[in-house]
Amino acid sequence: MHDNYGDNKLLGIFKTSKDQTIRNRTYSVVRAVGLIHSNFANQKPSLVLLPDPLTTATFCFRRTCCLGKRLRPGILGRRLDSNVPEVIYQVLEEPIGKDELQGRSDIPQTLEDFMADIKKNITDAKTFAVKLREMVTLLEQRTRTAKINEYLYRHVASSSIPKQLHCLALKLANEHSTNAAARLQLPSAELVPALVDNSYYHFVLASDNVLAASVVATSVVRNSLRPQKVVLHIITDRKTYYPMQAWFSLHPLSPAIIEVKALHHFDWFTKGKVPVLEAMEKDQHVRSQFRGGSSAIVANNSENPQIIAAKLQALSPKYNSVMNHIRIHLPELFPSLNKVVFLDDDIVVQTDLSPLWDIDMNGKVNGAVETCRGEDKFVMSKRFKSYLNFSHPLISNNFDPHQCAWAYGMNIFDLEAWRRTNISLSFYYWLEQNLKSDLSLWQLGTLPPGLIAFHGHVHVIDPFWHMLGLGYQDNTSFVDAESAGVIHFNGRAKPWLEIAFPQLRPLWSKYVNFSDKFIKSCHIKPS
Repeated sequence: MHDNYGDNKLLGIFKTSKDQTIRNRTYSVVRAVGLIHSNFANQKPSLVLLPDPLTTATFCFRRTCCLGKRLRPGILGRRLDSNVPEVIYQVLEEPIGKDELQGRSDIPQTLEDFMADIKKNITDAKTFAVKLREMVTLLEQRTRTAKINEYLYRHVASSSIPKQLHCLALKLANEHSTNAAARLQLPSAELVPALVDNSYYHFVLASDNVLAASVVATSVVRNSLRPQKVVLHIITDRKTYYPMQAWFSLHPLSPAIIEVKALHHFDWFTKGKVPVLEAMEKDQHVRSQFRGGSSAIVANNSENPQIIAAKLQALSPKYNSVMNHIRIHLPELFPSLNKVVFLDDDIVVQTDLSPLWDIDMNGKVNGAVETCRGEDKFVMSKRFKSYLNFSHPLISNNFDPHQCAWAYGMNIFDLEAWRRTNISLSFYYWLEQNLKSDLSLWQLGTLPPGLIAFHGHVHVIDPFWHMLGLGYQDNTSFVDAESAGVIHFNGRAKPWLEIAFPQLRPLWSKYVNFSDKFIKSCHIKPS
């Protein structure tokens, strides 16, 4: 695989490990390494501890000399004129079997234990190095296990449906069956012509999450300067249709116009073969064979924890959700519309979006924010090589690894221009190629084939319109997020989950009415 394949794959890497014991042991090892230099090279130790050692599992003294999983080159700042005994290097470079340290009770657990052992038992440099090597290796093993467990717990927490959301769907479904007011036609008959009127601002939202959809809809309407011109088309699946219809029947957002439709209500979707469904079925089958489930993934003792985390993320239900794939068929779903703004259900709108319709797309199809430039280097550093495997000739022969990537979540789609292209056919062609190659072209989601299919059809818009990363890292300040036009909680820490970042969640929860009887009865709370 390409060196960069796997870089930035995981939108859900968290710096949240709180195991103080491991952190203390990490620091102890750093101090011990410094002692080697002090004792054997007659130099005062100059220590630098890299940020978040639990993530990096790399420990440094001096700025260029690191003791970590790779013992060469330059272990302990080795120089041609080094006074450190050669036996130190020889011992530290010897591999240790993964089971060699299991059940050992004589390995120091703290710096104090290590120093006591040195004073009592260690009389030569070789014994010193052996004991240090065992201590460092044990720490690395525990660090790796702790990190993998963190990723696994995050995967379980983000993939499960919270009982509060399940409760809300059940109560709304019951309300739909017992209350005629929860079964209103949406929109009412006199407003139906607006659904195909291109003088309105048409937004499309695909979601099977009632609470998330309500926040997106409320934020769009509340921040609109002309809400009477807003039409929001909400697409959902068969099982969520009744709860979704009940919610928006009982919680109208007048004067905006809300349409709620399930996929089976679209004529196009019920006629003949539907490519998105066929692709999802094939993809799910291949993934089940290729991945082996979360148990098999975390049981891999040789793989990098971040690669394991990426594979766990690939098992997320959203990647096999029709709601995540349906945007590629917008021209067929809305044949009478010329332009729409497509919104993911984990975004919050904080400004009037009508100026998006005034942007000249210059004949392009997809208006999107680039993700390779910006102050936040963790979020805004994505290029094609971040998502596609450039060691595969199908990718390397057709695309530039340094091509700037862009984001789904808030996109302007010129459907007129789209209908003049082969974007949808290209999307499914590349999906098929990825399946044939056992998912070796890319691993995650619909963005990689989207980057390919829309290649050459993207119009870059101002990053004000789409701030990303609020769901997988908490470096974004509340003030910065509050100043963006649209914020996107992409990543595992969705704002409706308990693992959401508490300082950012209020930007989402402000659009939830916690006094609503359905919200209260399901114990949905601000934090």
